[in-house]
Amino acid sequence: MSNEPVVALKNATVEFKTEGSLLNPFGDPDVVRAVNDVSLEIGDREIVTLIGESGCGKSTLGRTAIGVQQPSSGSVSYRGQDIWAARSGGGTEISYSEIRPALQMIHQDPGSALNPNQRIVTSLSLPLRRWQPELSRPERMERIHALFERVGMQPAADFLNRYPHQLSGGEKQRAVLVRSLLLNPDLILADEAISALDVSLRVEMMDLMLELQALFDTSYLFISHDLSNARYIAEKSGGRIAVMYLGRIVEVGTVDEIINNPQHPYTKALRWATPNLYGDDEEQPPIRTIDVPDPTALPTGCNFHPRCPNAREFCVNQSPPEIEANDDGHPCRCFRADEDHEYWDSPPVSSDSDDTLSAGGDHQ
Repeated sequence: MSNEPVVALKNATVEFKTEGSLLNPFGDPDVVRAVNDVSLEIGDREIVTLIGESGCGKSTLGRTAIGVQQPSSGSVSYRGQDIWAARSGGGTEISYSEIRPALQMIHQDPGSALNPNQRIVTSLSLPLRRWQPELSRPERMERIHALFERVGMQPAADFLNRYPHQLSGGEKQRAVLVRSLLLNPDLILADEAISALDVSLRVEMMDLMLELQALFDTSYLFISHDLSNARYIAEKSGGRIAVMYLGRIVEVGTVDEIINNPQHPYTKALRWATPNLYGDDEEQPPIRTIDVPDPTALPTGCNFHPRCPNAREFCVNQSPPEIEANDDGHPCRCFRADEDHEYWDSPPVSSDSDDTLSAGGDHQ
């Protein structure tokens, strides 16, 4: 990895306004803060896996990282260049025509990412014609054929002349993987790129992505709701795992730190819920309720406190900053990460017994 990150988000926030309902068409629109004050750097040839529940803002954060979604506040930069300043056509050191092909995406549903009315070869030729017009048609075909052979779709001509509906799910996923690599990008957003595949194919696809990463020297932002998948690809690449909850990244660390030494209660709940990751004998889930708060009316203080078995009154009123877990620790947005914090002197949050699935919170 170089000292300069490929992509860096700094205090990035993305807000969406919802339309008025039928019962209240002229009311003020609700605001959903899908990404809330996120700072994250992704280095050269690094894999960062982003894990969290559905609706927590993972995909929005991913699209923001590759310059598809503009942040409401904060910034996102490519090799030190603000992407949206370049996109607006200002006098920037790196032009948008250089940035756009360097940041690519693998969609969750490959079928919807491919034009159903075009043959695969046509869909794959378009980005090369758009961003590398100097290539002749034979040169474009040579590159596409070589990559199809490389991902195991042989003979390439048999697959390239088909329409998307004539490919299996795994074949379509390989086709969009090839398309994301055609421009030799610096970063690929893999948004739930293996979730539509059979379990037996997921490891095979992740291994293929790792092989191609080594070949192309690219980085991945790998989004998943499955901690076991995130662990597999991050562990094999020496990458990091970032845990996201309701628009915030609450913990970032290596595989060993996240799996064996999680600091945030939400990370512990994800680990507990993932088969073959939780080695203790605790039977009750380390979470008070499975209900996720309404994103248009977030809780005060720490967003996780209504579900946290370790919540104290301090958590109700204060939002934790990103703090170091310990001298050798990893960033964690939780008061418990600081053993000297005044959180420990505040009383535990009282909870309704019907809403409580487990108890905890001893200071260890």
